[in-house]
Order: sequence, then C-alpha cells, then structure tokens
Amino acid sequence: MAIKVEKLPGSAVKNVLFYFLTLLNVVLSIHNDKFSEELLIKPFPSGHVMFHFQFTTVWNVSIDKPETFQHYHLFPKSLGDVLTTYKVRELHLSQTQGLWKHEKWGYSPEDAPPGVELWVWFLPHAGVDQTWADLVNALSGLFCASLNFMDNKSTVQPRWSFRPSGLASEFYSADSRFVRYSTLPREVVCTENLTPWKKLLPCGSKIGLASLFNSVKVYDGFYHSLGVHIRSVCQDEPCSTPAVELKQTMTVVYDPSTNKNGKQDWSFQSIFDKTLQSQCPLAETRKIYVDVTSQDTNPKFILSPLPDFVMTQKRPGEERKIAVYEIGNHLSGNNLNLKAVYEEKVKFTSTSLPPVYANRFVTGYGLERGGVTCMIYNSMATNTTVIFLETVPWFLRVYFSSLKVENNGKKIEPYKINFIPAKDRANPYQMEIVFRLFANSVTKITYSFERAFLKWTEYPPDANHGFYVSSAVISTVLPVASQFTSTPQSASLMEESFSNNSGSFFLRLHTEALLVSLPTPDFSMPYNVICLACTVVAIAFGSLHNLTTRNFTASDPNKRKGLLAKLKAFFKKNQDETENKDNAGGKQDKSGTRDKSDTSSDKNISGEKDTDSET
Repeated sequence: MAIKVEKLPGSAVKNVLFYFLTLLNVVLSIHNDKFSEELLIKPFPSGHVMFHFQFTTVWNVSIDKPETFQHYHLFPKSLGDVLTTYKVRELHLSQTQGLWKHEKWGYSPEDAPPGVELWVWFLPHAGVDQTWADLVNALSGLFCASLNFMDNKSTVQPRWSFRPSGLASEFYSADSRFVRYSTLPREVVCTENLTPWKKLLPCGSKIGLASLFNSVKVYDGFYHSLGVHIRSVCQDEPCSTPAVELKQTMTVVYDPSTNKNGKQDWSFQSIFDKTLQSQCPLAETRKIYVDVTSQDTNPKFILSPLPDFVMTQKRPGEERKIAVYEIGNHLSGNNLNLKAVYEEKVKFTSTSLPPVYANRFVTGYGLERGGVTCMIYNSMATNTTVIFLETVPWFLRVYFSSLKVENNGKKIEPYKINFIPAKDRANPYQMEIVFRLFANSVTKITYSFERAFLKWTEYPPDANHGFYVSSAVISTVLPVASQFTSTPQSASLMEESFSNNSGSFFLRLHTEALLVSLPTPDFSMPYNVICLACTVVAIAFGSLHNLTTRNFTASDPNKRKGLLAKLKAFFKKNQDETENKDNAGGKQDKSGTRDKSDTSSDKNISGEKDTDSET
C-alpha cells in the first residue's frame, strides 16, 4: 500500500512555524528568568591586567515566599533549596587568594578580604543562631570549603557595616538580629572550590565565557577571587514585584610583562591558554568590555580584533572609554582570541591614588602585650563619613580604654561606637566605629591588647606560624567615581553601570589580614618527658616489679602438656625414629659385607688346603 505525501503550501508552513514559536515563547515565559554573561578587562599602569567575569541570573520569584521556588530553569536548584530551607533573604560569599592592592589597582569590582568571607541576612524568625550553624554546614559541602568552622567564636552581628544591598524595608535593615558575618582568613582557595562554583552556571564550564577557565592558569595569577551574591531586586522600573538575583563573579589579576621581556602584551591564548570558541545560547547579554582609557597614552596599545564600538563613560571625578565587543559578532571561524599589543615596555611611574584607602599592621614587641594600628587615607578635597568594623579573636584581649581615633595628632570623637566584649571560647570582640575623615589627611585608629594563654589542645599543628586576625572593613559613600569599577546597587549588569550618572558611589573595602604570635609552649618537651618517663619505668620499675611479683617454681620439662611442648615432643619423636632406622640400616649393610668377605676367604683357604693335599 503506497502512501501519498503532499507538500504543504508556503502559507501553511509559515503558520506551523508561527504556532511553534508562539508555543516556545509560552514555555519559556513560564520560567521567567534571564541570564547574562559579561567580562571586564582593565589594564593597570603597574603592568598588571584584571579580568573580571560576571554571570547574572534574574529569576522572577519572591524570596520572601519560599513556596514560589518551583520549576527551576536557569537558577541552580541546589542554591534554591539552601535559600528556602534556611530562610535566607540575602547571601554574599567570597573566596579569595591574595591581596588587592588599592594604591596600584584602584578599587576592585567586588572587594573581598583574603580567605573566605560570608555575610547573610535571614528572614525574621526565632533561632537565627541555630539556622546560621546549619547554613554554614550546608554551604561547606556545596562549595568544598571549611565554612563549618564559622562558629560563634568567629561570628558577629554588625549593626551598620553590612546593610542589605537588595530590596528591604527600613525597619528590617536596622534590625541586626537577622544578620550574621564571619570570615576565615586562613582558608586556602584552590581548584576544588572552582569546580562546584562552575557547576552553578546554566551553561556549565564548556560553553561561553566560562570555557576560558583553565584551573592551572587561573591560579597562576597574583590575585583571584570567587564570589556568589544573592539578593532581592525589582522586576521592572516601578518595582511592583520583586525578583531574585544570583550574581557569580570571578576576578583574576595577571602580570603578563614577566614573560614578555617587560611588555604588557596579553591575549586569551597567552593568559588562559585557550581561545573563546562559543557563546552561551541561554544568555541574553554576551559582551566583553575593555577599558581603553589609557590607550592613547604611554605605553600605547592596539586591540585586535577591533571592537564593535567605543563608548564614553562620564561620571563625577573621571571620564573613561570602554571598548565593547558583542561575542556573537566576533566568533569568526568559531574562534575569538582577543589581544592587546603594546608599542613600548611598561614604565613604572607614580599612579594616582584612590580617594579612600587604608593600611593596617601589628605594633608592639614580645609575647605579652601588643597593639593594632589602622591608617585610613583620604585623598579627596572633601570630608566623608566612614564606618570601621573590626573583629578580634577572643585570645587577643582588647582594652577598650586604649581605643583611639586621631587625625594629625588630634583626638577625634566618633559619632557612634558599638563595642561588644568577647567571652573566652564563646564569641570574639566586635568594634564598630562611625567617624569623619577629614579632607587630604590621614586618620589613625589604634588599640592595645594582651595575649592570652591557650590550652595545649587549642594550638594548631603549626602553632609557631601564628594566628590570623580577620581584615577590617571600611564602608563609606564617595562623592566621586575615581577608579571606581563596582556595579551600583541599583543595577544588575555591568552594562547598566556604565550609564550610571549618580553623584554618590557606595564603597566597601577590606584591609590586610594580620598574623599575630601567641605564647607557644615547646611541644618537644612533653615528647622528651614522655620518652624519659617511659624509659625509667621500663628499666627500673619494670625489672623491680618482675623480681618482686614473679613466683619461681621448679618444673619438669617432661611433664609439660602444653600445645607447644606436645608439638616439640612429636617432632622429636619422629626425628628419633628416623635416626634409629638410619642407624639400623647402616649396621646391616656393614654385617653383610663382612660375611661375604669371610666366605670368600674361607673358600680360598679350603682351596689352598686341597691343593696342598693333592700335592
């Protein structure tokens, strides 16, 4: 039986295609989420180059209503389960290796301290401390980090430094009962932290900008930082309905001049040992931005391929030029190797300082008392107000009376001070100070502490290495955007930040982490004492104990009926029987030989006698 197939007319094909696209749009509209991938490249005057990757997912659900977290599409379900299970409203996690140099590189797009930093805002409920303990254990397994060590001994509740960055009411933002902040300055970030971070991306690590992530090359840089930021944002401009924003960031700083004889030339192939060969089909925005403000100054450089266009960003205090690449327009031959070629070598000259930056160090000598000094610099011509947060471990006993805030030798009275003393092995010291930074001046914050004695079980294996003190956090609002590269709180994409013309820019920066030595016992002495005591006990007491406690009695070996004695007797009996047989056989052989010889001799004698008789 033959089946006749007729071709549909052109209008019918168009109708079928139209209905299919309509159905596809309906299916996609059910998910109501958007994804964008962006890359910002900024060369520094010191010869370093920054690569800042940002992957943003916006899901149109309310974080205040956990029941709306259904039908996952682009948003990772593992994070969604964490938010709903532990009643999280806002979460910020950073994993950093290295120290960001504010004097040379300006401000980081996402400033983070060395190690691991985590601060979370919870939904209003009772038992926040227990929820925090459960949350850090869950995140520890999700990101392969030691977040489970963020217990009460390293956790604080800041009042002013960490306000919600997303949607939140004023009453909720002022209630510090629902916020927790903790750091692990000693945590080392490596490949096992990058792998679970990449798995949260909608397109994975094989497609799009994430395909440039080469673990060997990523951790070969001077500085690298992974970030996961979740908050509540607006779906539209009137902000009638909220949405959930997930922003994954990775910032890496390289120094290409070390391998190119002083030249700052860089490319995707030389930096990541890879080229960009694809784009994420799920992303709505796929762009690369290169800061070319210094392109016409010394040393000059040329980009290849040429950008789609160059836009000028004008903000108070600076004017920058940004080269924009649409990834889809440059994947000729499925290969994009963006590179910059410099005409001359790097010239190390003095760079312009950022408006506000800080340095922090330990003072004093010996292992009994010490102190901490933090120098905060204001290079602007105007005054500004800052919030200074310091978290000190309990074993550094801080004297509140020694806390001083000085400017040019004059004491400054802070506006507000929130000081919470520590309890041994329970909670750390918390100091939060609000004061004014005067124009073109240096403000010094100092305090003294006394080192405590720890129990011998509380020392780490490398006790002589020292104990880490978390970085201090400085928060302020700048009136100028000089060297400011962060995305504003009102924006989700870097593309939106380039058109931000507001007159205020929120800044949060971190100082260096400190390494403090504590009185440490000589752990070899207990070992020596144990060895000496055991030797004395074994030789002296052991011998004396044997002589005084043993009962010496005569025993007949033949009467031993133990298993060992029976075995010995058995083998001895077999051996004796074998020897007896051998001896008996030898005697028999000797007697037989002797009889034969005697017979022959008798024959000879009789023969001789017969012969004689005949004769």
